[in-house]
Order: sequence, then structure tokens, then C-alpha cells
Amino acid sequence: MSPEEIVDGQLAAYNARDLEGFLAYYAEDVPVHAFPSGDVLTDRSGPAFRERYATLFAASPGLHAELVSRVTHGRIVIDQERVTGFMGHETRTAMAVYEVGQDRIERVWFAV
Repeated sequence: MSPEEIVDGQLAAYNARDLEGFLAYYAEDVPVHAFPSGDVLTDRSGPAFRERYATLFAASPGLHAELVSRVTHGRIVIDQERVTGFMGHETRTAMAVYEVGQDRIERVWFAV
């Protein structure tokens, strides 16, 4: 799969709130960084990644991320999304930078 197909797959699993399907697109113990600082977000990285998304999916039955724009450069995919139903009711804009390996997302940066 191409980097865009991998990122599309994780987005579809996110929108379906399919935890196992979502996690399958990520490297085990994926590091998640703040953008632009690069600081590791320990509450979202590695073992906390599964727990964070399990909680989010359970608390957000109407969760949906709409792709607003995308830039792809080799194995880097940058998405801007409009997320509705976050934690049940919140709407927010999100920006994620995905570093994609051969078959999984290996590193993520979120604008926080």
C-alpha cells in the first residue's frame, strides 16, 4: 500500500471507531509528538496509544473526521481534518503529520 492508502485506512477505521482496525495501521508502541516542538506526548505514545483511542471511541459515538486537505511528500502525509463528535459533542480542527513505513504508520506529530 502507498503511504496515502495507509493513512486513508486508519482514517476509515477511526471513523468506524474500530479500535483493532485502527491500531493495525500503526507500528507497535508508535511515538506521538507535539508539533512543532517534537516533544513526545507520553499520554498518547506507545502503550498509552491503545488506551487513549479505546476511551475516545467509547465516549464518542458520533465521532467523525473529515479530511479537509492533504499534502504528501514521499512517505510523509500531512492531513488537516475537521473532527466532529469528539468526546461526545466537541468539534475541532486537527493537523497530523504521519511518517509512514512500508506497511504502517511509524511516527505521528499532532499540532497541539
